[in-house]
Amino acid sequence: MSQFSAWSVFWNGLSGQKGWTRQWRDSEPQTKYDVVIIGGGLHGLATAYYLAKNHDVGKIAVLEKGWIGGGNAGRNTTIVRSNYVLPGNREFYEHSLQLWEELSHELNYNVMFSQRSHVTLLHNPGAVDAVARRYNTMRLTGNNDVEMWDLERLKATIPHLNYAPSARFPITGAAVQTRAGTARHDAVIWGYARAADKLGVDIIQQCEVTGINTTQGAITRIETSRGSIETNKVGLAVAGNTSRLWQMAGLGNLPIESHKLQAFVTEPVKPLLDQVVVFGMGGAHFYMSQSDKGGMVFGGDLDWYKSYAQKGNLPVAEDVTASAISIMPCLSRLRVLRQWAGIVDMSMDGTHFICKTPLSNLYLNGGWNYGGFKATPASGWHFADLIASDRPNTLIENFDLERFARGVNIDERGAGPDPKLHG
Repeated sequence: MSQFSAWSVFWNGLSGQKGWTRQWRDSEPQTKYDVVIIGGGLHGLATAYYLAKNHDVGKIAVLEKGWIGGGNAGRNTTIVRSNYVLPGNREFYEHSLQLWEELSHELNYNVMFSQRSHVTLLHNPGAVDAVARRYNTMRLTGNNDVEMWDLERLKATIPHLNYAPSARFPITGAAVQTRAGTARHDAVIWGYARAADKLGVDIIQQCEVTGINTTQGAITRIETSRGSIETNKVGLAVAGNTSRLWQMAGLGNLPIESHKLQAFVTEPVKPLLDQVVVFGMGGAHFYMSQSDKGGMVFGGDLDWYKSYAQKGNLPVAEDVTASAISIMPCLSRLRVLRQWAGIVDMSMDGTHFICKTPLSNLYLNGGWNYGGFKATPASGWHFADLIASDRPNTLIENFDLERFARGVNIDERGAGPDPKLHG
């Protein structure tokens, strides 16, 4: 595997880019592993990497029914932030953001993490008060990168927004997390794949799980489209397919629903927006940024019915584009080039699960709602720690399936400033 450096990039530029090797092996499945991670997405690969790096676990396999980067990893809007306030969530996402800040160096791969700020627009005094309370709580607990911008500063920083007093949702200011931003989703998954492979992890593509055999409350064997695999431990990180695999293991129903979440990208334009802008406090639900290629990337609410379809529909497209034009009228002349949908798990309180399960050697990573991409490093780090140590650390101990029975409701729903809205 190539080691990236300024010298290697320069040398291969002179030699016609012929010196690069494969980024990871196309492994054949073996008959037995110490740990099998089902799901070759961002969380699955991050878990395998941290298992190998932090815990020196021996034989690890990642099973992916499609190809690396073909699922939700390539179907999101790439936003990274940690502006959460509830205990547990706050520390978890801050840990994730800290890992993001060093991830390119960690993986020896440019994940294109750009800390361009996350700007939530405010439209009325009630929204200003709510966010002020939230951000003051964050400051008191260690997040010193959150700011309240008045209208004058917002206009000077992002001049193209709709500041007209006659706008349906007049802008009065903004709540900003300055260390937040975006990363390149393809680069992140490729970086984790090559780093895990370098540590000996077998990444097995086109390998669909078709059956899970259990004996005396534990998984003994996994049946796949590429043969049978024995394993000591199994980690489940399959996003919208969590319920399917859960039932395959004979465990009944989970407190989640699978919904599709759509996103859109326009034709490329010259630099227009240097920040992530969220339109949601007292208005519609909409978020937008500009990609490195120049396209305006934006999304909005879920399709509020259960579905496994990775395609969109016109009502959501109309809602999202109307929000885009409302908040930045100059976008009305742009053509939308692509639309896609990812399948997300919606938990009952809007918060994820990283926990043990009724089967003694099965571990669950799911229920990520809107927060999956930004959580990638911390999710992999803590899930690997759970699998290796066979117990949750104190930071994730309430991210379990029993929290509802205990009366623990982590009702933040990935929302950032407003717990009643998703974002």
